[in-house]
Formats: sequence, structure tokens, C-alpha cells
Amino acid sequence: MRYLGNKESIMPEINKLLCEKGLIGKKYKLFDAFCGSGAVSDNLKDKFDLIINDNLKWSVIYTKGRIVAPKCTFDKLGFDPFEFLNSNKKIEKNFMYNNYSPGGSARMYFTKENAGRIDYFRSQIEKWYEKKLLTEDEYCYLLSCLIESVSDVSNTAGVYGAFLKKWDSRALKPIQFDKVDFLQSDVKSLAIYNDKIERIIEDVDCDILYLDPPYTQNQYGTQYHLLETLILNDNPEISKITGSRSTSPMRSDWSKDYKCHILLDEILYKTKAKYIILSYNNDGFMSKEYIEACMKRYGKKETYKCKKISYKKYQNWKSANTNEHFEYLFYIEKKDKKDIIYESPLNYIGSKFKIVGEMKKYLPEKINHFVDIFGGGFNVGCNIDAKNIIYNDLNYFVKELIQSFYVIDTYQYILYFKKIINKYKLEKGNAESYNKIRTYYNSLPEEKRDPRLFLAVIMYGYQQQIRFNGNHEFNNPVGMRWFNDKVLEKLISFSRHIKEKDYVFESKDYIDIIETMSYESDDFIYFDPPYKMTTGSYNDGKRGFKGWNNYLEKELFQVIDSLTERNIKCMLSYVLEHNGKFNNELNEWINSNGYKLIELGDVLGISGSRRKEVLVINYDI
Repeated sequence: MRYLGNKESIMPEINKLLCEKGLIGKKYKLFDAFCGSGAVSDNLKDKFDLIINDNLKWSVIYTKGRIVAPKCTFDKLGFDPFEFLNSNKKIEKNFMYNNYSPGGSARMYFTKENAGRIDYFRSQIEKWYEKKLLTEDEYCYLLSCLIESVSDVSNTAGVYGAFLKKWDSRALKPIQFDKVDFLQSDVKSLAIYNDKIERIIEDVDCDILYLDPPYTQNQYGTQYHLLETLILNDNPEISKITGSRSTSPMRSDWSKDYKCHILLDEILYKTKAKYIILSYNNDGFMSKEYIEACMKRYGKKETYKCKKISYKKYQNWKSANTNEHFEYLFYIEKKDKKDIIYESPLNYIGSKFKIVGEMKKYLPEKINHFVDIFGGGFNVGCNIDAKNIIYNDLNYFVKELIQSFYVIDTYQYILYFKKIINKYKLEKGNAESYNKIRTYYNSLPEEKRDPRLFLAVIMYGYQQQIRFNGNHEFNNPVGMRWFNDKVLEKLISFSRHIKEKDYVFESKDYIDIIETMSYESDDFIYFDPPYKMTTGSYNDGKRGFKGWNNYLEKELFQVIDSLTERNIKCMLSYVLEHNGKFNNELNEWINSNGYKLIELGDVLGISGSRRKEVLVINYDI
């Protein structure tokens, strides 16, 4: 059968990968989430307990038919159904004849003779099944054979979105009811779903997840509507021109740019599978870079593998495209959810992303309210497991930006953001376009500055830094970075993750937060203030926001001391040594109060400089 994205050609590579990773020969369940024409499942049916799924009913039936074919004996029927159906010339003038052939319409999907035979085949199979002369497996097998036979005489270019205006020679051949191709090996076990993967992924208990999603805007429901109608046998209302049933229930978001990106993130996060295999075409919406970043977010980086497989793409009679086409085969072993670290889309100075995993080791087991009181890019707070999380940052624009990821639908966010990029023709190093959008952003009243516009200005600025002047005008110059697929992955995963929790967003002086909080047992306050020893554009006091100095450092120490007296747990991120200098005041304060000092080692900053990060905690680990 001709099928979009058929995986027969890459099965040797899939088998090789499974062998290399030691996954064959174990009692594993493999979930073929987009089973399509069943090539993968049929090849693996003797190696794993299988779970198949597809949004299209005909696809599930076709795949099941191939898988169970060796078990079909037709004992109850008492004769060979293939000989019976081919030995007579009966026709029926039912739905196919009346709607997809010149016998009852202007549509030329089939000759009227073949359409009448198709109606007869479908009717006869259904009669046998209703009389309980067929098992469920035999019924599915015969329907899969019917699909195969129909495909052999269809007057189409391989799919059913439209028919050819002239009769193709193969469409003029009399239809034969033929056996579908299948492997003779027996299936170990088989479970079946017929739904959109995003609806069921959390419910499917499997060890290996194989993903082969659509990769272009071609909707499979549109391309294979006729087969869906053939299998459902429900005589639906159809369109006047193509004869298509309503495809709305069959439409897939995987065939929409950026929605497929969001879905991949969701699936990789939610699946129970330990091992993930993904095949994807180089013509697809998602880039290799995006898929790799997404898989490494949820998988163990050291297990990641990607193989490029060249193949000859099917070309229809109109095609003259000679570009190279190939398939990527991705593999990774998934992390435990507790080990997943999310990263802010903001390239924030002083970011704790690289050390937050280590920091979490020193947190209390139970946290009620977690207060990220110098929130910044929010790399710490977003990765904390707490009942409620409070984000605070004195920079109102940053707070609004972080909050926008939380409150705005991610798909709509991306569409709006990409519209801004296209409108201003933003690209790395293009000072003219960059200065134009920066000027527009600064011209707006502060309360009307859209955070998505702010993000665009950040993304194309120097080192993607956040820098204002004393009048709260963004003044970072143009840079050589841009909104790429790695940043897109951060935005999507970060946004999905924070949308799953309860947050409160504030933009106040941290002392105001401390003084107005109503503290409960197991509340926790995390301090990540500007560092006195590493003064930069974010804490020099010259950018329209409060700076950081010796006085403010001592004030911070006093605040933590007062919280300690009230048995409120705190953690302080700070720098003890930098560029040969030592913070004696910090060291003295730690020792005099009996606080615990945890050294985390050197961290590489945005500009390439290194800082020696430490944690100070006021509680026992």
C-alpha cells in the first residue's frame, strides 16, 4: 500500500537500534503511537508486547489486520473468503458506487464496476461478522485486505484528497480481493487505542515509545478520508467536490507548525515509557536542533543518539524536486521526572540553571510556600516542588515577562512573537531593524509595553542581556544572537511547566515581601540577590532600578538573621570569592551565626567569566 511516511524502508535501522540498546529479548511493551500502515508494529510483533494507536480508525484496523493475520483460520466461516469473493462477479450499488464512481456521481476515484465490487466486498464482510462467522481478528484482517485491494485500483496519485481527471491504467483493471502483506510471525500480545496521542499518553503503560508523527501540513484525515468512510461504513454527509466526509474530528495538531513543537514537549514529559524512539523527516516543521533539545530536556544526555538515514522520496508524476531527503532516527532514555530541570527562555545574568539540580539536594523535603524573592529569570523557583510559589523581582518589566509565560496560551504566544520578528525583519547583527523595534518599545508608556515585544527586543540584543537606562528605556545594543529553536524549546517547556503549578507574581522591594508575608510551617525563602563582588549592568544602580552595595548587603544579612530567629528556613546564593578577592564580611557573618556554607564550585557566566558560587543555609540538612 502506498502510504505517506511509510517506515518499511527504515525498519532495518530501527531493528538495529533496538538491538544496540539491548531492548530486544526483554519483556517490554512497545507503544506504536502513530501506527499508520503498520510497518513498524508488524515487524516487531514477535519481539514485544504491542500497543498500537492512531487517530484514524482505518489505520488501526489495517495495522491490526497485518499483525493478527497469521492467526486467521476462518474455521467458523468454513471456506476460503478470498476464493469466494473473487469467484463471483457480484456488485452492489451502495455508498462507494453512488459517491466515488461515475455510476452515481462525477467523481472518478474508481470505475463504476470496481466501486460496485468494493461495495459488495464491504457488505459481505459485514454480513459474515454480524452472523458471528468471523472472529474479531478475522474481521479486521479482511478489512485490511479490502483496504489493500482498494488501493490497487484507486484513480489517485497515492492518496484520496482528490482523484485524477483522466483514468490511470491501473484504475481500469478489475479489482481483486487480495491478501495484505504481513509477516508470518505471531504477535506476543496486542492492545489497541484509536485516539489522539495527547489524550491518552498518560494512561498508556509502556516501556518503549515509538513516535512517527506527521511532519508536514498534510492532514492524514483529508488524504485518507475515503478509507475512513470505507471502514466506518456509516454513510456520512460528504463534500460536493472531493466527496470527503467531515475531517474535523480527524484533524491533527501535529500537522501545524509550532503546535507540533508544543505536543512533542507534552508527550515526552507525560509518557511512562523509559525508552523513546522518534523518526522524523528533514522536511518537517520541527528541526533536528529542536527535537534534540527537547529529548535532552526529558532524557539522559549520555544516552542520546541521532542517525541520519537517506532515502528516495516518493515523487508523483508532477514532482521535479531533486533535493536530498532523509529521515532522522532519534533515541534517548528518559529521566525520572524529579531529575528534569527546566530552563528560563531568558539568558539572565547570574542564572542558576547550571547549578539548580545541585542546589535542590540541600532543600528541605517538604516546602509549603517557596518564595523566590530575587526571581530574575526564574530558573530556581520554577524547578521547586512546593505547594505554592511566589515569584518576586524589583524589575517590573522582567516580572511581567515571566508572568506572561504563565498566563498566555503558549501557541498564541509563539504566533504573536513570530509575527513581531517578521514585521520588524529581526535578524542577528541587523542594527537598523533592531533599533527600530527598540525605539518603538521605548516609546510606549511603561504600563502598555507588551512583554512579548519586550522578549523580541531581548532576543536580538547583545548577549540577550536585559539592560535599561535611568529612564527605564531599554538600551542594550544589537547583538549576534537570535530566537532559535533551542530558545523555542526553552520557552515551550518552561511555559508548560509553570502553567501546571500555582504561582503568585510580585514586583516589590524584597523587604516589603518579607514584612507582609503571613508565615506558615515549612515556608521557605530563597535569596539570590545581586552580588557585591560582581557588579554589572543589572546591579550598578545606574539603570533606573535599585543597585547593590555594602549597606544593602548588611541589611540582607540582618533580614536573614531575623527570619532565623523566627525559625523560618532560608537559603542564600552568593559569591565568596571572585577575581582574587574574598568577601570577608560574608565569611564573618556565616561563622558568627553558625550558618552552613555549601560550596558549589565555579560557574561560567554569560560573558565567559567564572564565579565561585556558594549556598548559605540556616537549617540542618
